[in-house]
Amino acid sequence: MSERDYVLGTHDAEIDRLGLQHRVWRPQMLDVWRRAGITEGQTVVDVGSGPGYATLDLAEIVGPLGRVIAIERSARFLDVLRKAIASEGIRNVEPLEGDITERQIVERVADASWCRWVFSWLTQPERGVANIARAVKPGGVAIFHEYLHYASWSLMPHSTAFTQFVNAVTESVARAGATVDVADTLPLLLEEAGFDILSLAPIVDVVGPENYVWRWPVSFVHGYHEKLVAEGLIEKTVVDEVFADLARAERSPGIRMATPIVLEIVARRR
Repeated sequence: MSERDYVLGTHDAEIDRLGLQHRVWRPQMLDVWRRAGITEGQTVVDVGSGPGYATLDLAEIVGPLGRVIAIERSARFLDVLRKAIASEGIRNVEPLEGDITERQIVERVADASWCRWVFSWLTQPERGVANIARAVKPGGVAIFHEYLHYASWSLMPHSTAFTQFVNAVTESVARAGATVDVADTLPLLLEEAGFDILSLAPIVDVVGPENYVWRWPVSFVHGYHEKLVAEGLIEKTVVDEVFADLARAERSPGIRMATPIVLEIVARRR
């Protein structure tokens, strides 16, 4: 896989954007880890770890007697992770280069796996689920945050240009052979692979520009619009309208944004 296969690239600006995304979603992430039972001494697989923001949180939680296997197909992202663990003297992280749909992990090694916004971009999600199922011990848990209803992402009041942008993202992902709303089928794939669903919970925010959460989806607009224009999925004039609507929202009280609905999935290996 080429670094160019990443929809937003693997350059420094994207690493920074992923850091922002992680900070916005970190409270929900830590909460589900706690509820799912991730704790000291466990082995956890961070699926699609990226530059390793969640990996470092997991390493702290499982402690020196635990282990975090960070599987990531971007060599650039893994270099960032390796530098971080070296500079901080972390010894319980194992970076593993590979695509979760292609590279298997040692069987029945993990007490838990964690995955956020990886399966929405996979062309063969069933293969990724199968590899996670091989890695997780019986009684272990698999935890996901994946998109359930991407079209729910909207400005309030309605913005036609913004809706066109959201629809163009969905079409862009579909052209690549993936399904952005993968959480629609992920619970069934997990059950067929040997998991029991413990909980399913939608996550959505409705926020104004003053809220920190606002920065996360807006950063995606800034990072993705050029790709959509290049693919012919949206006109540059429409993108200009989107940015004008966002700028108007940031100086006008009462305009809000509904974030894309994410499904939190917790499943236990049979």
